[in-house]
Amino acid sequence: MTGSDTSERPAVAADVPTARQLRSRLRQARRRHRTQSVGDLLTDVYMVVLFGVMYGVAFVSNAREYLDSPAAAAADAGERYWIVVAALVAVAGLGWQGLRSVGPLLVVPALQSWAVSSPVDRAAWLRPRFVVLLGGAFGAVGLVGAVSAFVDGVDAGVDLVVAVSGAGVVGVAATALAVVAQGSRAGRRWPRLLGVGLVGAGAVLTVGVVVAHFTGGGLVRPSGSVAVGLLAVGLPVAVLTAALAARSLPLVDRAALTTGAQFANAAATAAVMLDPSLLGGLLESRRWRGVGRVRSRRFLAGRRWWVLVQAEVRRLRRHPSAVPAWAALILVQYAVAVAAPAVAGSAQVIGAYLATDRLTGGLRSLSRSPGLRRALGGDDSRNQVAHVVVPGMGAALWWLATLPVGGPSLGWVAVVMVFGVVVAAYRSGTRPPLDYDTPVAHTPFGVIPVGLMTQMLRGWDVVAVLVVARLLLS
Repeated sequence: MTGSDTSERPAVAADVPTARQLRSRLRQARRRHRTQSVGDLLTDVYMVVLFGVMYGVAFVSNAREYLDSPAAAAADAGERYWIVVAALVAVAGLGWQGLRSVGPLLVVPALQSWAVSSPVDRAAWLRPRFVVLLGGAFGAVGLVGAVSAFVDGVDAGVDLVVAVSGAGVVGVAATALAVVAQGSRAGRRWPRLLGVGLVGAGAVLTVGVVVAHFTGGGLVRPSGSVAVGLLAVGLPVAVLTAALAARSLPLVDRAALTTGAQFANAAATAAVMLDPSLLGGLLESRRWRGVGRVRSRRFLAGRRWWVLVQAEVRRLRRHPSAVPAWAALILVQYAVAVAAPAVAGSAQVIGAYLATDRLTGGLRSLSRSPGLRRALGGDDSRNQVAHVVVPGMGAALWWLATLPVGGPSLGWVAVVMVFGVVVAAYRSGTRPPLDYDTPVAHTPFGVIPVGLMTQMLRGWDVVAVLVVARLLLS
């Protein structure tokens, strides 16, 4: 056959499988390579459910016991109710930002290369994942509603079903709206503004409750059922947003799916390896990429430690969330003092540590980067001490700002607590990479990696000592 005859032969189009056919073939391939039996899978599910029920029952019983105790009677029931509402609104905002970070639709790297990049109908491919995602959102948020109902005294009946359904439809609406945001054009600001608005609304509501508490304004709990209102309003919103999300599935591109998969893989790896720094590194790189371009200016002349302190101050000014989180923890301390005054002293120590730890980004970067230490030169210990100056000042200012609601304590106790918090933040910031070759302890509950847990609790061990000392010295 001549070359001209070959070139004139019409090309035969390859048959493109449907999304259902491709899922069927992948399912068959997984069955052939599966090493875990069905019994092992059921055992894992049983253990997860068992621990969830155990901790859930313990939390509900302890919460009810506290609400019935004389310590809880010192707080106004109406103020405590609105503090909880403000916390739920703020947590909803943070959960929205988490959904946006994950995707929420995502695929594993193998499917990104071999399925999503193929000519298979992407909407049909993502539709089963979308349905499962909405079901998981209904179950997860509905579980939060069930726990809230149990704590509030609702044990069974129609009220419990309404509480679960009301919370669940809110979760479905939020997840569907996140899918709509995932399929929208890049550069739109409403997804970010929605998360910031929810967190800001929770903060404003908390400020209102705190101001009403200290000015003597009375707050009452609504007489109607909040769960009924959530169900009445959330059900049509959930149906509408789910329909919009289903229509936006073809608009979800590979970039959106890949970004969420990176975050999910980092979170899963951090959970398996018990190393939060694996997830923190990804979040830090995303945060600094979001800052974009900055204006460079010269440092004031001086010794090495003075230049490092200036660099740390400039780093915090450019950090988008370090100082706001530090200030938000002050508001959290006031809210705890209003809602649960019996634990205000312990909460002050824990809050001071969390606030100070938010200011130790430079110390963590210096401790985890040998190249940066070599570039800076000098003595490593002195460089680390220079990076503790700003967190130390932040801890002192945070403690002074929360002193009116920190509970009774002696004057010198505050100095000891602040110094201990700075030491705890220093230990946490200078934690070396985890060493997994550590001794273990065989207990009736299983094998416990004692050495690994000791490394993970570096910093929190000092906080635990401070909390016990605060309780004994107050």
